Amino acid sequence: QVHLVESGGGLVQAGGSLRLSCAASGRTFSSYVMGWFRQAPGKEREFVAAIRRNGINTVYADSVKGRFTISRDNAKNTVILQMNSLKPEDTAVYYCAGGQRVVTGPVGGEYDYWGQGTQVTVSS
Repeated sequence: QVHLVESGGGLVQAGGSLRLSCAASGRTFSSYVMGWFRQAPGKEREFVAAIRRNGINTVYADSVKGRFTISRDNAKNTVILQMNSLKPEDTAVYYCAGGQRVVTGPVGGEYDYWGQGTQVTVSS
């Protein structure tokens, strides 16, 4: 069992930056593929980024590529989403997710564990 807790959300102006953190409990964190998803009001949940167990291989949604960076520290059971050049359309609740059977990264159904979410609001 893995418990995920996100932090770091808030209100920022367009062009600004935020750093989201996801702290994971449990001893098997390093065996999980970790991902970030987001959901805006009235919209479906969408994939943002994922990182493989080795902390090297990553995948990003086209909408955030070049602006967001995902990283992990297996020693600290933490995954980070650094968000730069934020846009109003990035406004959403951001969720951290983890799974051992994740194949490609963007498919939410492959993840077993989800955090409660953290709100990110980008003003224009």
